[in-house]
Amino acid sequence: MAATSSSSPRRTRALRIGCASGFWGDSEAGASQLVHSGQIDYLVFDYLAEITMSLLARARAKSPDAGYAPDFVKVISRLAPEIKAQGIRVVANAGGVNPRACADALATALKAQGLAMHIAVVEGDDLSDQVPSLRSEGTREMFTQESMPSAFLSVNAYLGAQPIAAALDAGAQVVITGRVVDSAVTLGPLVHEFGWAWNDWDKLSTGSLAGHVIECGTQCTGGLFTDWRRVPGWDDMGFPIAECDADGASFVLTKPAHTGGLVEPATIAEQIVYEIADPCHYLLPDVTCDFSQVRLAQEGPDRVRVRGARGKPAPSTYKVSATWNDGWRVLGTLMIGGRDAADKARRVGESILMRCSRLLAERGISGFTETSLEALGSEATYGPHARTGDVREVVLKIAAKHPQREAVELLAREFAPSATAMAQGITGFAAGRPSPSPVVRLFSFLIAQDRVTPCIQLDATTLPFESSRLGQSSDAKSPEGTEACSGAVDSAAVSQSTARVPLLKLAHGRSGDKGDTSNIGIVARSDAAFAELKRVLTEDVVRSYFDHVTQEPVRRYELPGFNALNFVLQKALGGGGVASLRYDPQGKAFAQMLLDLEVEVDASVLDTLP
Repeated sequence: MAATSSSSPRRTRALRIGCASGFWGDSEAGASQLVHSGQIDYLVFDYLAEITMSLLARARAKSPDAGYAPDFVKVISRLAPEIKAQGIRVVANAGGVNPRACADALATALKAQGLAMHIAVVEGDDLSDQVPSLRSEGTREMFTQESMPSAFLSVNAYLGAQPIAAALDAGAQVVITGRVVDSAVTLGPLVHEFGWAWNDWDKLSTGSLAGHVIECGTQCTGGLFTDWRRVPGWDDMGFPIAECDADGASFVLTKPAHTGGLVEPATIAEQIVYEIADPCHYLLPDVTCDFSQVRLAQEGPDRVRVRGARGKPAPSTYKVSATWNDGWRVLGTLMIGGRDAADKARRVGESILMRCSRLLAERGISGFTETSLEALGSEATYGPHARTGDVREVVLKIAAKHPQREAVELLAREFAPSATAMAQGITGFAAGRPSPSPVVRLFSFLIAQDRVTPCIQLDATTLPFESSRLGQSSDAKSPEGTEACSGAVDSAAVSQSTARVPLLKLAHGRSGDKGDTSNIGIVARSDAAFAELKRVLTEDVVRSYFDHVTQEPVRRYELPGFNALNFVLQKALGGGGVASLRYDPQGKAFAQMLLDLEVEVDASVLDTLP
């Protein structure tokens, strides 16, 4: 079976796809809400982050029947009668590193209820067997150029939507995948239902954008919105629904009626800029997307039409996300109260680390390879931009890394003795000692798509499948000088009447992470504000503001379609994920930090703000 679709659509009416999970651990309420009141055709789930794969790999190492997201099986088996009655089809990357075990567990749970569904499994993303050859070829990490570590926990290519569409073509009611790009669980159903070809680049880009918007669940329906006071119903947030047309020119983002949340251009804009780099050259396995000219328009209460995505030929490579164990870490917290709490906290933390270093030396063990102290509540994460004052209550965070577990276990034991030997007002031991955990680092690289073989099983029968590579591009990396998105600094003259205001007055934003890289998307509140932001919010300004987290150059990209700037900060997260000792290892608060930056703008701009 080749990865092609019929030339004519299987349907003409809009397809409604609801996303019930943005990560492993998201609320179980999402699936029930969408099934019972979403009027959806497809229910999709996104469970996998880079580090999640390593956690699942460790689980499978302990038990051959583990390695997937068990939450998925519980949710679907509970809702299965209603899903079948409505004819809803399900696509999820819940398979993790063991999609077949996930499918078997679901089939067993359904059988116990006297139900049966056609379940497909997509595999082929696990490239562990290729590690020896990749090592012999001198494969290096694509961002740091580091050589391969001695062993990996997981090695998985980000597959695309083609095998998902093929499984649906074959009649699957449920498709369970391993590692695929997050947007593929949405694009696959669109290609299947509408018969798009694998070189309909604009349609594939629009479908991928729909997937990108809904892949994080309620983050696009008001969750994490900068203007949080305007968002109602946090206790019953509406999960997102992408309402897509066969022409692939646009889609409407909405949510179930009578649920909490807020759907407006600003909430969608924040999600579009989330965790991307160059918006003109957003690489996915099936298409190279250009989101720079995307436009957003309100079409009614909690309905926003998204149009303007453009596509170019797909890359000839897959991105591979591999994880490896780089020793041990421990992170713990204490609360310290009273006058000069921040100063006391810093001295307590320093003293605990000094004591541990002395005890380690007495045992003939080397010192910690990295340590981190943060007095949370004293704006420690803001670095030189902290507003100091008489803080009377802080949480001291102490973290350290070491090649040996014994060393970080010692630190975990030395938290509590500070309560009788150091500052008065130390508390917060109710949860017990912090537990050591492995330091899991990310190793990313590219591999030619023709070296990866996706495979499909439907009801335990292997299906013939061949990927389509129509018009693939040999350009595997984003060019550094994409002029359409990087733009130039506006040097227009400034009015004599100026005002100094926090960036929050002019814009809203969202920040996220990819490995050790953070991006901060800033969306202007008016056309005039966008013009001013292009002038005052330069790469150098942002680089200087975040000097306390990175010394690397900052890259700025423009999305003029909806008045946004995207800043990419490399090596800004202390290693990122669980490799970082920071309390915010994913840069989730970076946008909030930047929005507090004061900028001097033409005073007339303030009259244009909503």
